Amino acid sequence: MNTDSAKTPDDGSQNGNPGNSLGAVALVLLVLISAGGLAYYRWFHPSVVLGPEQPIAFSHRLHFDDKQIDCYYCHSYPARSIHAGIPTVQKCLGCHSYIIPGHPEIRKLRGYAERQEPIPWVRVYYNPDHVYFPHFRHIGKNIACNTCHRDVESRDRLSVHTFTMGFCLDCHDRRNASRECVGCHQ
Repeated sequence: MNTDSAKTPDDGSQNGNPGNSLGAVALVLLVLISAGGLAYYRWFHPSVVLGPEQPIAFSHRLHFDDKQIDCYYCHSYPARSIHAGIPTVQKCLGCHSYIIPGHPEIRKLRGYAERQEPIPWVRVYYNPDHVYFPHFRHIGKNIACNTCHRDVESRDRLSVHTFTMGFCLDCHDRRNASRECVGCHQ
């Protein structure tokens, strides 16, 4: 008496029925193709997906998320200015004269300092020219940076983003903030 057939149900997979196996293979191929397609797109179009390459590879994720450095340490003006402020070479070297000073990106940073040149960061956030956006007013209302700058704290490279009137009006509507034209269009 053959007891093997009683132990395992016959689902056809052992009798050459490719039904279940074919579905699993198709699923694996679909996942690989989509991941490969995304990898291909990122490889050939990194500035679209990842954002433009910067003169120094700077990771907001590493500094904010991993090292817990507050936005206002590097961007020191938003509470009192229209602009948030881009950190100076000296600000970066305040830490990096001691922290991983031999890293290739930190050596690039020191090169800018030695030449007394500002870092030529590539701008990624834009407001239309006719828009007046005071950072200090928004910071004064306790609006978090990521409200507008999205997931910047989890990004290694920032993608280009232009703010639109609809984006701003939606936010103002959610907060019952003023929609007076002269507030933003001066």
